[in-house]
Amino acid sequence: MISLPSGETLGAPMRKLMTGVAFSRADTSVIGRWWWTVDRWMLAAIVAILAFGVILTMAASPPVAERLGINSFHFVWRQLAFLPLALMVVLGISVMTPQQVRRFATIVLLVSLAALALTLLVGAEIKGSRRWLSFGPLTIQPSEFVKPSFAVVAAWLFTRRKLNKRFPGYLLSIGLFGLIMTLLIQQPDLGMAIVLSTVWFAQFFLAGLSIWWVVAGVFGGVGSVIGAYYTFAHVHKRIDHFLNPDVGDSYQINTALEAFMNGGLFGRGPGEGTVKALLPDAHTDFIMAVAGEEFGLIVCLIVVGLFAFVVLRGMSRALQETSLFLMLASAGLVIQFGLQALINMASTLKLMPTKGMTLPFISYGGSSALATAVGIGMLLALSRRRGGIGEIE
Repeated sequence: MISLPSGETLGAPMRKLMTGVAFSRADTSVIGRWWWTVDRWMLAAIVAILAFGVILTMAASPPVAERLGINSFHFVWRQLAFLPLALMVVLGISVMTPQQVRRFATIVLLVSLAALALTLLVGAEIKGSRRWLSFGPLTIQPSEFVKPSFAVVAAWLFTRRKLNKRFPGYLLSIGLFGLIMTLLIQQPDLGMAIVLSTVWFAQFFLAGLSIWWVVAGVFGGVGSVIGAYYTFAHVHKRIDHFLNPDVGDSYQINTALEAFMNGGLFGRGPGEGTVKALLPDAHTDFIMAVAGEEFGLIVCLIVVGLFAFVVLRGMSRALQETSLFLMLASAGLVIQFGLQALINMASTLKLMPTKGMTLPFISYGGSSALATAVGIGMLLALSRRRGGIGEIE
C-alpha cells in the first residue's frame, strides 16, 4: 500500500471517492445532505431505465420516421433531448423538502387542470381524442402532469382530514377527483382515467377508507368499465378484439408476439429486427416488442426487473414511513409508475386489451418522460431518510 504525505494510504481516498463522491457525512450543504439521504439504489435503477430508453429509442424509431417521410433520426434526437432533461428534473425535484414537494405539486396540478380543460377547446385531435396542446413543434399532454401532482395533493387532503376532523379533506378530494374524471372522459382518455382512479382509490384505502366504501368502489369500477364498453366505440372494439382475436384487426398485437418468438433468449442482435419496420407504434406502445426481437428475453427480464425493483423498494420505504402524508404520497407515486409499466407490458403480450400507454422513460414521448420525471423526483424527495444527519424537516 502506498503512503501519502498526510499519513493516509492510497486506499483511503479511493474509498472516499467510491462511497461518498467526496461528500463527507458531516457535509451540511444541500447537495451533501441530499447525497446521504436519497435512495441511491432507486436512483441507480432509474438511471438504468433511462439508459435502456436511449438504446431502445435508437433501435425502434428510425424505421418509423422513414415511413413518415422525415429524417431517420428525428425521434432519436428529440428523445435524446428529453431524457437528459428528464434526469435533471428528477435530480432537481429530489432535493426538495416534503413541504416544497406539496407546494410544487399543487402548482403543477392547477396549471395542468387549466391546460386539461383547454384541450377540449383548442386541443389537437389525434386518433379521435383531444389530449394534446400544440406549441409550434412541441405537443404537450396535460393529463400526464395531472397524474403525479394529483397523487401528492390527494395525499395531503387525506392527511389533513385525519389530523383535523373538521377539515373537508375527503370531500375536497372526491370533488377534485370527479372534476379530473369528467375532463378525461370528455377527451376521451379512459386509460389515464383508469390509472388515476386506481391510484386515488388505493390512497383512499390506505388512509383508512371504510370496508363498505371499498366494496362500493370495486362495484363502481366494474360498472364504469361496463359503461365504457357500451358508450365508447373504440373501447368496445378493443375489448372484443381481446376476447375474440378472430374479430377485427389484430395485426399489431400478433406482430408483437411474433417478434418475441423470433428474438428467443438472446435476440437477433442490435439493428437486426424487422418488427420495427412493420409496427406503426414500434417506438411507443410496442417498444418492448423491439427489445424482445433484437435483444431477447434476458434483456426484457432485466428491464422488467428494474421496474419491479423501483416499485417494490418504493412501496417498502413508503410503508415504513411514520408520517401519513409521506406514506400516502409515496405509495401513490410508486403505484402509478408501476401500473403504467404493467399496462404497457401486459397489452404488448396480449394479457389485456391494447391501450395507448407509454412505458415510462423508455417509450418515445416528451410529455410522458417529463411527467414521469416529476413523479419520480417527488418520490425520491419524499422517501429520503430524515433521522439524524440529513434531517431536512
